[in-house]
Amino acid sequence: MRKNVISLLLLLMTLTSCYRQEVQTSDAWTLTEEQLDSISFYTTHHYTQNYNFLVTADSLQLIVQLPSEAVSGMLVDTISVYDGNRIVVADIVTLSSDSIDSVWVQVARDAYTMGWIHESEMLPGVAPDNPISLFIDFFSDTHLLIILALLVLIGAALIIRRLYRHKAKVVHFNDIASFYPALLAVLVAATAVFYSSIQLFNPDSWRHYYYHPTLNPFGVPLHLGLFIASVWAMLIVAIAAFDDIRRQLNAADAFFYYLGLIGICSVNYVVFSVSTLYYVGYVLLAAYVTWAVWRYVKNSRTTYICGHCGEPLREKGICPRCGTLNE
Repeated sequence: MRKNVISLLLLLMTLTSCYRQEVQTSDAWTLTEEQLDSISFYTTHHYTQNYNFLVTADSLQLIVQLPSEAVSGMLVDTISVYDGNRIVVADIVTLSSDSIDSVWVQVARDAYTMGWIHESEMLPGVAPDNPISLFIDFFSDTHLLIILALLVLIGAALIIRRLYRHKAKVVHFNDIASFYPALLAVLVAATAVFYSSIQLFNPDSWRHYYYHPTLNPFGVPLHLGLFIASVWAMLIVAIAAFDDIRRQLNAADAFFYYLGLIGICSVNYVVFSVSTLYYVGYVLLAAYVTWAVWRYVKNSRTTYICGHCGEPLREKGICPRCGTLNE
């Protein structure tokens, strides 16, 4: 009897199965086809409806009629928006029959100035309407960087040569007893290499950051977070460097030292940004860091402190600040 009961229970167990009722959550998404298309467009193009642009071209021609009328060859009217105008994306359509560009964007400056334009024609003439994107847009122009490189190299060479001939303090050459100026120059070079590397090897993430910038290093992917952190590090080191310069030099010498430091940092940014685009910047950065550390250890590091006023000294002897003999 006992064996029969056990057999019956085993049979019943084989005939049963678990059933999991689907949980209905209040925040479950029910998206329309139009919303799904909008999300897909945002993922690949990084902007969507209601996104704000600033016109940077001299002018952009907008078609008043529907894009389908322009594609079919009908006569259409146009209106213009001009440099400095702020426009907003009102609508986006895709026309597969358009052989020039299938994506049409409707933008509006105001209630009376609204029209359609090819995306490929619009994007080169606009920039995201926020200060960070405009800053990136300005410093991402390769032709501008090359021109700046020539001007900065000539200007910085003249300034540094003049200072060096007058035995003025210059970072890397006749430096003060502080590592902050040299560290700032190295940080600028490293950040420039990092910046160009992101554009080279992960341009899509950089493009998304360009459209949606932030100064928070923890709200973006790791490589972008490291880049933002390096920018913050430059700012902090610059404050420390300027404070050290102010304490160690008089007003006139400090002013010329600031000029030399700004010149060298400018040269570093331009040279390493451009050279990294051609894969040369990595070798230059390694050589530059090695040279900067060697110059600091050889010429700028202090091992003694004046016993009277606390002035850093490279060697024992008379303090140049208070005249005390240190033995």
